[in-house]
Amino acid sequence: MAPVSVAAGARLHFGFENLSLEHERLYGALGVALDEPAVELAAEPADAVAVRDDGRGGADAPSTETVADVRSYAELACELLNVPGAAITVRAAIPRHVGLGSGTQLALATMAAVARAHDREAAVRERAPDLGRGGRSGIGVAAFEAGGFVLDAGHPTSRFTTHRPPVGEWTVPAVAARHPIPDDWRFLLVLPDAEPGRNGEDEDESIRAAVERADPDVADRIAGIVARRVLPAVADGRADAFGEAVAAVGRLNGTWYADEQGGVYRPPVGEIVASLSDAPAVSGAGQSSWGPAVYGVTDAEHAAAALEAGEDALAAAGVDGDVRIVAGRNRGARVERRRGDGPTAN
Repeated sequence: MAPVSVAAGARLHFGFENLSLEHERLYGALGVALDEPAVELAAEPADAVAVRDDGRGGADAPSTETVADVRSYAELACELLNVPGAAITVRAAIPRHVGLGSGTQLALATMAAVARAHDREAAVRERAPDLGRGGRSGIGVAAFEAGGFVLDAGHPTSRFTTHRPPVGEWTVPAVAARHPIPDDWRFLLVLPDAEPGRNGEDEDESIRAAVERADPDVADRIAGIVARRVLPAVADGRADAFGEAVAAVGRLNGTWYADEQGGVYRPPVGEIVASLSDAPAVSGAGQSSWGPAVYGVTDAEHAAAALEAGEDALAAAGVDGDVRIVAGRNRGARVERRRGDGPTAN
């Protein structure tokens, strides 16, 4: 059977609508899908799981840890699909634990690659909980499915409280609103060389602590910003208004996490955001998820100036890092089977 290739882009996570137990719905995330960085896999059916990187190197080359993660997800995927194995090559990867959704995209890409290699349906939304994904935010799953700007519906507070249900026993939040990202919008990514963001058990503990003391009034303010500023801005295609609105959501989210990450933003994000806030080419800047990834909203006309502002912000903070301008992604993951002279989309 011909090999399958899967490519899925990163995502930005602007924050949650609510962390307070006093409201009926918990979480409710908003974010956007990005064209890059991306995870790219190739897979063929096999009698056992074998995973390697393609050895090309480069800025988005997979790390040893990423290859190990793919192996774990592939073994779980084979168990869930009741297939013997897959030979997987990891061609590129999203940086791990920097706030760009690498874990979910890697897990779903691996599931899709193994499933399609064996001519099975991936059904990523249904299987994501068994992979440990979509337990709070549904942005990563929705981005993998169809891209765009996404607002998810969150979870019933009575079901989640301060603890997620056991792995596999939750439902990925439904998409409450989705809008295409305008073609001329661009996103500045500043990835400082800093400690990874919260993940795993550390993230679970931090979220529980934030939920236990979350101020419900903050959620009410966020709801107003989402309804009256974020959604109209993306529907109207106004990048400047959108950037300012999602940055406001991020700042309010930061008040919930301040005790966990050392402030509204984790170091050194605060200094970078402050620098970008003074840059005319950037409309709104903030921290994606637990960071250290910093985003800024701009457009194609101002992309070069925004890139320079990102480089200047890193220099002002006294840290090294990577700066990129990327487009939004209005399609889901690319899944192709190569037959004959070219690819055939699945």
